[in-house]
Order: sequence, then structure tokens, then C-alpha cells
Amino acid sequence: MEKVLILGASGGIGSALVAVFEARGAEVDRLSRSVDGFDVTDVASVEWHLAGRGPYDRVVVATGALEIDGAAPEKTVKGLDPAAMMDQFALNAVGPALVLSHAHRLLDREAPGVFAVLSARVGSIGDNRIGGWVSYRAAKAAVNQVVRTASIELARTHKRAAVVALHPGTVATAFTEKYLGRHPSVPPAQAAAELIAVMDGVGPEQTGKFFDYSGAEVPW
Repeated sequence: MEKVLILGASGGIGSALVAVFEARGAEVDRLSRSVDGFDVTDVASVEWHLAGRGPYDRVVVATGALEIDGAAPEKTVKGLDPAAMMDQFALNAVGPALVLSHAHRLLDREAPGVFAVLSARVGSIGDNRIGGWVSYRAAKAAVNQVVRTASIELARTHKRAAVVALHPGTVATAFTEKYLGRHPSVPPAQAAAELIAVMDGVGPEQTGKFFDYSGAEVPW
């Protein structure tokens, strides 16, 4: 039976991932802040909640936020708030990095496995053509570098694993509800199914890369 760990399992995408994986017969382990007190930004919380877990066939970090404590994305760099920027880095970059520091035991050394971190296309430096959202963009660019670095290191011991960043598209959740009029959106169940299909299609040859919901590679 496929074993899966979803972090951020009470969120819109996280809960949809749980449902789709369970519908196909997977054994799903789940953690979230609201249900379990799992604080991805706190090293002690991450260590305590992940202790003794694994190995898994799939690990998905679906934590993150676009707005933290009411701080909306900046329209320009002139609106930068250092505290809000640090909050973005703590949740969207440092948090996944703390989880990735446990990847060596969350994935089986001998079996195929996928460790996926939800990122965002706006974190792509090469794809940035309009500016704005500097804190969120920078935090997602940082987590992309974390994924890339972890993939190189993990490949030395886990020859059959893939560590990837995934862009889910614009998903109709509480996370994005204030911004849905600007871009086409999809329901969480569709996004989850698409992300799982991408995970099913990646292996060691794709480790360290950044893919969107269709499986297309996104530039760093």
C-alpha cells in the first residue's frame, strides 16, 4: 500500500490531496497546525511531530500563506514591510527547509519516492515580468533554492528519489479568495489530482526541478 505524508493537511489543497490519495487506496498520514499543533516554523515542533514517522512513498509540504497577519502582498517594493517579509520567509521558505532536513528518513533509501514542496510560479526569477509581491516572490524563490539544494544532497543516499517544487496554479481556496478575479482558477480537488499526476510522473531524472500542475517545467 502506498504510504503518504501530507503536511498542511487541513488547508484547501492539503485536504484535497488527502482525499484524492485516500480515494486511490493510499494510507495517508497527515499533520496540520490547526488540528495537530504542527508549527512548520518552529524547529522543536517539526522535530517532535516528525519523530518516528516514515518512511513514505510520497511526502508533500502543502503549508504556506499568501497573507500573514493581514499583510497583503506589496504592489511595489516601495511598500516593503521588513517584519512582513520575515514572516513570509519563516513560513514559506524556512518551514519547508526544516521539513526537508528530515527527508533522509522520511523517504526510503532503497525505494522510489517523491518529496514535493508546493511553491508558486511567482517565485520564478526567470518568469517575473511585472514586479510586485516582492516578499512572497522572494520567499518562494528561496524555497525553490532549498528544494534544489536538498535534491542534490539527498541523491547521494536516495538514488531512486525525486525532490521537486510544484506550482499548483490558482486554486479556489481561502488562501486565494481575494485574488481569484485576476486569474482563472480550479477547485482544490482538480488541483490535487493534477499535482498527484505530476508526482506520479517524476523520478530521479527529474529531481531538483520545478514543475507546474500540467507537468511543464518552470524556469527558476
